[in-house]
Amino acid sequence: MEALVAISTYLENEVAPLEIHEEDLLDVEEQLRFLHHVIKGAKISFYLPLLKGSFSSWIWSCLGIPPSSIFPSVRCGLEMAILNAIAAQEGSSLLNILHPYKVEEEISERSKRVQICALLDSNGSPLEVAYLAKTLVEEGFTAIKLKVARRADPIEDATVIQEIRKMVGLQIELRADANRNWTYEQAIQFSSYVKNCDLKYIEEPVKDEDDIIKFCEETGLPVALDETMDKIGETPLQKLAKFSHSGIVAVVIKPSVVGGFENAALIARWAQQQGKMAVVSAAFESGLSLSAYIQLSSYFELQSAEICKLMNKQLVPSVAHGLGTYRWLKEDVTFEPLSINRSQDSGFIEASVVDADRILQKFQINRDTIIRIFSEEQVYTHQLAVDSDGFSCLLNVHEIGASIENDVVVFLHGFLGTGGDWIATMKAISGSARCISIDLPGHGGSKIQNHDGKEDVLEPNLSIEVVADVLYKLIHSITPGKVTLVGYSMGARIALYMALTSSFSDKIKGAVIISGSPGLKNDEARKIRMVKDDSRSHALITHGLQIFLESWYSGELWKSLRGHPQFNQIVASRLQHKDVRSLAKTLSDLSIGRQRPLWEDLRQCSTPLLLIVGEKDGKFKRIAQEMCYEIGHGTSNGDDSRKEIYEIVEVPNCGHAAHLENPLPIIRALRRFLTGLENSSTPNERAVPFHGS
Repeated sequence: MEALVAISTYLENEVAPLEIHEEDLLDVEEQLRFLHHVIKGAKISFYLPLLKGSFSSWIWSCLGIPPSSIFPSVRCGLEMAILNAIAAQEGSSLLNILHPYKVEEEISERSKRVQICALLDSNGSPLEVAYLAKTLVEEGFTAIKLKVARRADPIEDATVIQEIRKMVGLQIELRADANRNWTYEQAIQFSSYVKNCDLKYIEEPVKDEDDIIKFCEETGLPVALDETMDKIGETPLQKLAKFSHSGIVAVVIKPSVVGGFENAALIARWAQQQGKMAVVSAAFESGLSLSAYIQLSSYFELQSAEICKLMNKQLVPSVAHGLGTYRWLKEDVTFEPLSINRSQDSGFIEASVVDADRILQKFQINRDTIIRIFSEEQVYTHQLAVDSDGFSCLLNVHEIGASIENDVVVFLHGFLGTGGDWIATMKAISGSARCISIDLPGHGGSKIQNHDGKEDVLEPNLSIEVVADVLYKLIHSITPGKVTLVGYSMGARIALYMALTSSFSDKIKGAVIISGSPGLKNDEARKIRMVKDDSRSHALITHGLQIFLESWYSGELWKSLRGHPQFNQIVASRLQHKDVRSLAKTLSDLSIGRQRPLWEDLRQCSTPLLLIVGEKDGKFKRIAQEMCYEIGHGTSNGDDSRKEIYEIVEVPNCGHAAHLENPLPIIRALRRFLTGLENSSTPNERAVPFHGS
């Protein structure tokens, strides 16, 4: 429990994306809410500090999430939190759990301090900037990084470099950072004026990544990779391989942008084995993250020394790491600020690894800097009675989120599921919407009863029309306004039917259709499917739920789900259905073979639709494309405005049960769809893969 509290504290306080991140603050908040829920009960492996695929394996096997779906800044916060929780549990430091081995005294002494590179803005005249650089040197900095490529002419940037070098001499390490702002020609022009300025390196001198090697060879200037690292992706070693050129002398690693400590360590190992510098750089994080980055930087220094020894190379000088952004922060979340100052021993600006460890172990939040506090919302489960023609339903309802009447989302599960399938997703978006999931008739805790009081679940008809009518009445009872429906598989068919049927659509603001179908077009196909589902229904009653589940999930549609690490837990949750006869009747009555096909209705669709399919679900990908064609060629308007009411999103690394196999991209797509509805604008067609990281 203490470890969980520590992890929650770090996650809530130290994940803050900037413009350089692909994710925004709302994206991050949703993933944090989701992770806060799914991490409960997860076993923390003590192999995680190895940072050699251990985190990726744990995220997939224990949390059931494809590691690539977690945003880089969120994953960095998650890894930092868990590593510090493990350190606290062992009564050790972050550095010691990353590097638990004894080292030679010379190396040990060097690992106690981390040199800091100052960051210098290039605003002002060349002489003014040079004087600022001189001031930094007088403070004790031995390395300075200057932002370039911000002036009208590359020659002006070169003049600044020349003036700084004159002012500070050759003993100071000087780095330049162009942030990919120059064309190749501009970068060449700059290089011709700074060849004698002894630059340690220039970061990302050209816009086009493919021109980097060419620039190295033509100019002879040493180059560092920065933004190239930011887009390193799931297979970093494959991308790094093409940058082994000797002209590339360093890689700049922002843990919160490359996706955490594990990716950072992988990149650093590759660089050090290639004889390149591995420079840890901050993205304006607070003292909390900087303290962890100091420990990480020290770990890289120890790793570099070991690699040199292993390869029989001379010990390379310590690296000045890019953690100088601490000077730019007006406030900090840490109650006691991190101390980065001039060392009495060396006379240089350095960070103390011991002091950084103290901050991490005794972290206290500076309450004066807190703008908003996240407190986990609890799921409220209750039952609502709905009368229908000749019978009544007592529906089990799960509810979470603020009482926002104009932003209500109703979740409908698939066959064999329950409203509980949506809890993690609902928690993720509950900060901006009132979320309600329902155990559909015949499922979970919902019950069906005749009006005469006799429990006979076989008599009422549970067709899609009847179930839609029950849900319509339920929606009326929970909100006076419209709702957004989110349905999966069977639930998606119900949601689509309600969105396309005029007698229901007045309560539907929009519909999210996950792995859904408008029905079977062919009469013969419907008859065959009806007989097949009736046979399945009979088998369910005759042989019982467990044997039925073994047969059900053996089908090709569930191949991807069977490979999911939480497949057994998912199947076990399906065994919790108590009323097998009602479940069997639902399978028969709600058979797609008995459903009126909705393909023609799609041509008259006026309700915004978000169609979501799994990358590996070939069947429903084709169905979604056909649905888009029908909607886009509707006859009601006769113009291209039809294309503005639907969107299609393909979720990577999953199959039919996309909401269970890879939920985070669905959460992001759902929130953006809801935002579009709230802003009274409709989404544009987008048939491209949707990636979470």
